[in-house]
Amino acid sequence: MLRWLIPVLILANLLMLAVAHGAFGPLPAAGAREPHHLLLQVRPEMLSTRPLSPEDAADQAIVGGPAPVARVQASPLGKQ
Repeated sequence: MLRWLIPVLILANLLMLAVAHGAFGPLPAAGAREPHHLLLQVRPEMLSTRPLSPEDAADQAIVGGPAPVARVQASPLGKQ
C-alpha cells in the first residue's frame, strides 16, 4: 500500500544531498544578498547610534523579567 513512499523519500533525500553539495550552484544565502544597496547609501557617515535614556527605556520590555502590572482599578460588582 505504501511501497511507493520509501522510493520517493529516498529520491527526496538524494535531491537534498545534491542541493547541499552545490550541484545546482550556490545557495542564495551563500553570499552577500544585495551588495548594490551599499553603493546607494547617501552620506552613511551621518548614521549614528545613541544609548537609550532612562525616559526612553521606560516603555521597553525587559526580557526574562516579571510581567508588568496592569494599571487598572478594580471594584466589586454591585447587585442588580
